[in-house]
Amino acid sequence: MSLEGKNVLILTTNYGTEQDELMKPAADLRKAGAHVTIAAQKDEAVHTVVSDRKPGAVVPPDTTLTKATADRFAAVVVPGGTVNADRLRTDADARRLLSAFAQAGKPVAAICHGPWLLVDSGLAGGRELTSYPSLRPDLENAGATWLDREVVVDTSGRHPLITSRRPGDLDAFASAIVDALGAGGDRD
Repeated sequence: MSLEGKNVLILTTNYGTEQDELMKPAADLRKAGAHVTIAAQKDEAVHTVVSDRKPGAVVPPDTTLTKATADRFAAVVVPGGTVNADRLRTDADARRLLSAFAQAGKPVAAICHGPWLLVDSGLAGGRELTSYPSLRPDLENAGATWLDREVVVDTSGRHPLITSRRPGDLDAFASAIVDALGAGGDRD
């Protein structure tokens, strides 16, 4: 399926994003024809990590969270990494962007610790989703129904919500994002 003409935004901090959770969805979306933009907190290199401990790849961002706007994109992806997710959840621009995608009915995707941003953006309540297992109490306390599956696609709300648990689920996660966009999930 071709995603030519579809633009996807990935949100990240400049340190602590799980390498594969940033790079694999970006690569799979590009392979499907989408244009991927990486938005970081600062206009500086993104230093990823592997398993939250080891240094990973250094990735140049395309823009900043402050400059990015949801209207230019068909979907948003939030990678994990404990440090990344913890910092994103308290970032006003990250919350603003996620809320704007949701209000526009565009797919919101988050993996591993990324769903923490759903909690702080008010997007978890009433939805079925998954995450890294340690986030389960946070998500349930926010009103979500937590499921232990490699990918959960919830289309019950205003916007499609795609979530996965961990790096081992990346194939299913990226495939679900591609499918959502190929099915007209951008609503632009």
